[in-house]
Amino acid sequence: MDIYLVGMNHKTAPVEIRERIAQVCRLNASPLEHRTHCRAVEELFFLSTCNRVEFLFTTSNGLQAVEEMTDLMVRLVDLPKDVVVNHLYVHRNLDAVRHLFRVASSLDSMVVGEPQILGQIKDAYREATQYRTVGVVLNRLLHKTFSVAKRVRTETNIGCHAVSVSYAAVTLAKKIFGELQGKRVMLLGAGEMAELAAEHFRSNGVRNMVIVNRTLERAVELARRFHAQTIPFSHFLDALLQVDIVLCSTAAAEPILRAEDLKPRMRKRKNRPLFFIDIAMPRNVDPKIHDLDNVYLYDIDDLKGIVDFNLSERRHEAEKAQHIIDTETLQFQQWLQTLDVVPTIIALRRKAEEIRRAELRKTLSQLPELSDKEKEAIGVLTETIIKKLLHDPIVFLKKKSVRDSKNAYVNFTQQLFNLDQEDAPTSSLDCTDG
Repeated sequence: MDIYLVGMNHKTAPVEIRERIAQVCRLNASPLEHRTHCRAVEELFFLSTCNRVEFLFTTSNGLQAVEEMTDLMVRLVDLPKDVVVNHLYVHRNLDAVRHLFRVASSLDSMVVGEPQILGQIKDAYREATQYRTVGVVLNRLLHKTFSVAKRVRTETNIGCHAVSVSYAAVTLAKKIFGELQGKRVMLLGAGEMAELAAEHFRSNGVRNMVIVNRTLERAVELARRFHAQTIPFSHFLDALLQVDIVLCSTAAAEPILRAEDLKPRMRKRKNRPLFFIDIAMPRNVDPKIHDLDNVYLYDIDDLKGIVDFNLSERRHEAEKAQHIIDTETLQFQQWLQTLDVVPTIIALRRKAEEIRRAELRKTLSQLPELSDKEKEAIGVLTETIIKKLLHDPIVFLKKKSVRDSKNAYVNFTQQLFNLDQEDAPTSSLDCTDG
């Protein structure tokens, strides 16, 4: 059995393809529903964010399973297979585990240290449990992933000085204008990204903000918090006459601002410069508006310079985080290796317990004068003897499980204790903590 991870993200796919990725987040039907059609895939976990789509799965036939997941990815993003394949990455076993740990610890994020990704992974895990597509291996792996991310957050300063794409956007606006005091900002969208941006704008001296959102209640809520104004979504084009900076982060599936809409309004502005920072995915702003005079458009890819600076500032903390991840990856590898000896350990315990119970019944039947308390004491005594007798053989097997010769030790143990194959289940891991 192998663990694979197949996906694409902001490092491997340009913004045009990531727009298709972002649309996957809005699908009514979960890709996990296709699990039964993927014959080579055993357990399956699916993660989708604005900047990544990944399938994590277990399989005994890697080539077929990767092909099935690739075909599913092609259907999801609705692009030719050769285009999708060019931007895919495939990780296997420890590389897959390490990649997942890095993602959850935000070392693989566009902005290292951002906290949102762990919550997204937990949401995806809840969905997988609802669809019953995760089992023993992925359950263990994902719970380990959560603990690794917590260690990284606790033992390093990777999350200090709150940074996000929104923070990078505000930093870009500050570089453009020098100082943001006195500038009028429009937040087009009122989600989490807009909320973070509003906090950063406010901390950089912006006191004049207008918030526009399709759901007025959310806009009002945000406006009250940041002492901003609101306008109806249908009027946002006319409101562009009065602003200097527009930060776009709506969930629209296609551009909501086009060059033909903006051009006449730029004439009314007398061509005063207007800056758009489009951090939405898919993009909210038609790239053609960049061709208009005195209109400046930046999208997520344009924030890369700021993100790179943040990366350099956090390199030391990232190295500490990577050390934690490498250590935890090796520990998970050791657990994986024990899986081969688990059925034999379970069979050994089961046979010992069956013998104990049979002999206990025989003995107690010959001692009818014993009280219930005395019978219980004898039962506890026999349980303790069995546990102590089996302790050393079980520890021995677990230690040998990390060696290439483990199969020889497993076979020897099965012969030594006369364990039948049917006594060795493969679906339970209850003994691994014994």
